[in-house]
Amino acid sequence: MMLQEISGKRVLCLAAGGGQQSAAFGLLGAQVTVLDLSETQLARDRLAAEHYGFQIRTIQGDIRDLSSLKENSFDLIWQGYSLSFVPEISPVQAEVTRVLRPAGLYYLVFDNPFTHSCVDDEVWNGKSYPLIFPYIDSVEITGLHPDWHYWDVETEDGQWVKVPGPKGFRHILSTVVNGLVRQGFVILGFWEDAGGGDLQAEPGSWEHYQAFAPPFFNLWAMYRPEVFGLVNLFEKGSS
Repeated sequence: MMLQEISGKRVLCLAAGGGQQSAAFGLLGAQVTVLDLSETQLARDRLAAEHYGFQIRTIQGDIRDLSSLKENSFDLIWQGYSLSFVPEISPVQAEVTRVLRPAGLYYLVFDNPFTHSCVDDEVWNGKSYPLIFPYIDSVEITGLHPDWHYWDVETEDGQWVKVPGPKGFRHILSTVVNGLVRQGFVILGFWEDAGGGDLQAEPGSWEHYQAFAPPFFNLWAMYRPEVFGLVNLFEKGSS
């Protein structure tokens, strides 16, 4: 178990608005702060807090700028899917490091840069999904997925809705992981999330594709400031 006693701990839900994670932590007795770009998402966090009767702080902001938060002020940072929305991830990692306490925990979910933006997830040739885009770091991939689909649960029977996709960027796995190591994080666990993969689903559908290529990663890391010095000493010695 990565999480033990959470009551009284200071938790930052980073780019994790919507009232799901904040409610879970709040009900467990944590002191919860939510930072999200969307005021609509933050309103749902406040609504959940009011419904369940716990206090919450919400901040509308950019994950690359946490200047409204004090240094070493959180025991846990839970970051939702968001790294692919920024062109460079080093500012995000530096800010997470600044506001997290030593020995604090960091949970991150992000896309698998290979299967999510190098393979065409809508083209099934009868045997496989073709690899068609080059695996290049920190490039814009907005045009690769011009539309996003989501299941609208607010309609009576539910339905898939298509909306224009947001601007996106590919960050390869080594950039994400090595960036954390250089900041002084120790990786505690790493998982591939296949989500709702279903081999029996219609070929070319998202459910079918996930059975062949896990689209998401998630990891747990611990901030150990002493590691930062060791990593930098090693890099200097190897240069």
